[in-house]
Amino acid sequence: MSDSLADRIHAELARVEDPELRRPLTDLGMIDSIETDPVRVSLLLTITGCPAATRIEADTRAAIERAIGDESYDLTVGVMNREQRDALVAKVRGSRPKTTPFGRDSLTRVIAVTSGKGGVGKSTVTVNLAAAMAAEGLAVGIVDADVHGFSVPGLLGMPAGTQPTQVGELMLPPVAHGVSAISIGMFLQSPDEIVAWRGPMLHRTLEQFLTDVHFGDLDVLLLDLPPGTGDVAISLGQLLPGSEAIVVTTPQPAAAEVAWRSGAVARKTGQQVVGVIETLSPSLASDGSSFALFGEGGGVAVARRLDVPLLAQVPISPSLREAGDAGVPLVLSHPDDPAAVALRDAARALAHRPRGLAGRSLGVSPV
Repeated sequence: MSDSLADRIHAELARVEDPELRRPLTDLGMIDSIETDPVRVSLLLTITGCPAATRIEADTRAAIERAIGDESYDLTVGVMNREQRDALVAKVRGSRPKTTPFGRDSLTRVIAVTSGKGGVGKSTVTVNLAAAMAAEGLAVGIVDADVHGFSVPGLLGMPAGTQPTQVGELMLPPVAHGVSAISIGMFLQSPDEIVAWRGPMLHRTLEQFLTDVHFGDLDVLLLDLPPGTGDVAISLGQLLPGSEAIVVTTPQPAAAEVAWRSGAVARKTGQQVVGVIETLSPSLASDGSSFALFGEGGGVAVARRLDVPLLAQVPISPSLREAGDAGVPLVLSHPDDPAAVALRDAARALAHRPRGLAGRSLGVSPV
């Protein structure tokens, strides 16, 4: 019976994942021992001060209680030693070379969110798409590639001072609302520090985010690009050939004209433009009339010119702005808001696009 009980406990613990590494505790060596007479379980955290410690312990206790019911048990929580941590890093990293894991052979869908102008809601779109996909059960990450105007940590509600967790050679991105994210804002010494870098530094930063940060096995990686067609957009084509792109525009003709250019540059650098999202679209006033503060037709025009679908028209919504300021994506805080519905529909359309294996290595060889 003891062996059977130990198996039941182990099976339940195998369902508990480290929220940063996205792998079972049992697979990572974080369950050091299981005893059954009496029931004792030893849990090892990866590092001292692990930011996910409270959640991991709570999930571990819940797993044990599912296995043993109302019986008493003892859970000890410790920290891995260097050898154990090195073994974890080796297991997680495997034989992967230290290059970006999101190249042509990757099964992760990489989608850049781009725009011609700033202030069109590109970062808000990125965060809400990510949150909506995560809510559907996908593993999602965000790279905040807008180094000069980063805003992803705030839109996700990450507290000031949030930093990646360093486990040996692994840099683990913080997680909020089920979304892993990395941003230059996590590395600044104070909120008043200004980032003023030229092209080579921007390229190196994007390269490090894609190479040194361990996102784990993602279904989707979204990149929030800076506005325009400059250095970062060109670097993305070099670092992630074959990635996809979404163009964000407002209905205003002047904005639409510039947005089209960002899509054209994405294609020129080897990306596949998969759709257009229009923000600040007409909304319904209280009397039922249409309120088109920024005009109409920009999204349709860009989509037609690029010959791609218009994925969403996101209406003007005070709740969308308020949700961003509060750090809770609108698709989660007000899922019935018309803007949330539009963004969630766009996320589902993107998530259900076939990824395809053409041109990718399957890791097998003929006998």
